[in-house]
Amino acid sequence: MELTRRKMLGIIGGGTVIAAGAGFGYHVTRPLEVALKPWKLAGQYDDVRRNVLSYALLAPNPHNRQPWMVDLSTDNEITLFADLDRLLPHTDPYSRQITIGLGCFLELLRMAAAQEGYGVAFDLFPDGSNPEALDLRPIARVTLNAGAGDPDPLFQYVMERRSTKEPYDLTRPVAAGTFATVADVVINGGSAGGTVDPDDIDELRALSLRALLIETETPHTYKESVDLFRIGRKEVDANPDGIDFSGPLFETARSAGFLSREAALDPASQVYSGGIDYITNNSMTAMGFVWLTTQTNTRTDQINAGRDWLRMNLAATPLDLAMQPMSQALQEYPEMAEEYAAIHNRLAPQGETVQMLARVGYGPKVAASPRWTLENKIIT
Repeated sequence: MELTRRKMLGIIGGGTVIAAGAGFGYHVTRPLEVALKPWKLAGQYDDVRRNVLSYALLAPNPHNRQPWMVDLSTDNEITLFADLDRLLPHTDPYSRQITIGLGCFLELLRMAAAQEGYGVAFDLFPDGSNPEALDLRPIARVTLNAGAGDPDPLFQYVMERRSTKEPYDLTRPVAAGTFATVADVVINGGSAGGTVDPDDIDELRALSLRALLIETETPHTYKESVDLFRIGRKEVDANPDGIDFSGPLFETARSAGFLSREAALDPASQVYSGGIDYITNNSMTAMGFVWLTTQTNTRTDQINAGRDWLRMNLAATPLDLAMQPMSQALQEYPEMAEEYAAIHNRLAPQGETVQMLARVGYGPKVAASPRWTLENKIIT
């Protein structure tokens, strides 16, 4: 979640935030030094496994937790584990969303391997899995087969792919036919849907906003997000995961003591009310919605949903179609039960599981998300 830029600029312009010292301008405009390096290093490794992993770690994932760890101790094999320190126990109590993020990672790994002429064999959950919780057992064992890969045309958009969490242009409608291009890339057993019908948009905007407000107004779920705030360049570079508040606007607010996790948790603060304004404004600029369902909800279904979700996100990229997951109504904690039932009654009336939901539209170009380096993700 972010503050509204209009509100923040008004506060800064009103004198609440005051620049001090000759070096202040450089301090607040200084770019990230560490957190974006993995985007520059992607594809720059001599070892094929490290090379494909350097792309895989750019995959989308919930709250940018980057919940993957890999073991390279067996030749020609990559074993993927969930990093149990990077789960979201309050908003994602069964780690369904985390598992979807791991599926995005695996699909991007497969694409990167194919680009180098390698086929990939996935052995998912080779030692079994627990539907209630992820554990120390491997998510997948991955074998690379030289000469067996056919490049995927979606791979060319990997470096441009984004999740756009800004307001969308209300003057630019999304053509209904756009969804066919996005849905056609779903190949792993899921079913994609979408709508630009005005009545549907109004209904799903309202439902998404209700779910966002429930998450924000429920103390334990909101605190889970606030604890992951990375405020300012130094925090983002030191911990390039979680929710990024970097750039001159937020650097200025942090330096002046205006923006903090403590203020964000205080319902009486301008930071809290600004956050409510921001999520409300974003939700109300949805110009359509896309979703992905599966017939059942096994761990393998969740992995495959992640693989297909990455593909949908990449397919939207050359269309300049912005996407932002709106997963709050899909979360399985008690306070969200009513909205969870409502979204499933609306989008999955035959008992399917809605794995992903996103608002779509045309929005501004945004920067890449921070990432941990590959070296941080290899088990030694």
